[in-house]
Amino acid sequence: MTRTGASPADSGRRLPPRTSGLLFGLGLGGFVDGIVLHQILQWHHMLSARAESPVTTVAGLEVNTLADGFFHLVTWVLVVAASITSLRAWRKGRLAPSYSFHFGLVLTGWGIFNVVEGLIDHQLLGIHHVRDDLGGPLSWDLGFLAFGALLIAGGWLLHRRGARQLAGSR
Repeated sequence: MTRTGASPADSGRRLPPRTSGLLFGLGLGGFVDGIVLHQILQWHHMLSARAESPVTTVAGLEVNTLADGFFHLVTWVLVVAASITSLRAWRKGRLAPSYSFHFGLVLTGWGIFNVVEGLIDHQLLGIHHVRDDLGGPLSWDLGFLAFGALLIAGGWLLHRRGARQLAGSR
């Protein structure tokens, strides 16, 4: 029921946009990657597989730290964009998402981040790998891609369940 006593179906309210959850997932997935893999575990940095920016020198570490900072800036912008799209949708009268609708999309967005980043940065450009501290990083890169695919599949299933529940309550 809305504040006026009418049901969401009576008021013509539409489902929440998917954009917000996907943007949150892309941004937060990037934060997990940057904070956990770059900073805490220090397995790689943005340019750590490049011969001209080795993390074993101060100059190379400075370049990688700067690149990591720009990476975090982009992920922060994605989260801000997600917040703005959420607020705009709610101000237009769209329904607020249920937990499964929203977090399903967040997981899907995180998975999309992993797959795109894994294919482009790890495989296509080769600027870093999941484990640049190892001699054979391919198995870690493939595991990263598989984890991303699982996040997409599981997240999308969770999202669809939430979408069906919201559609049934309108």
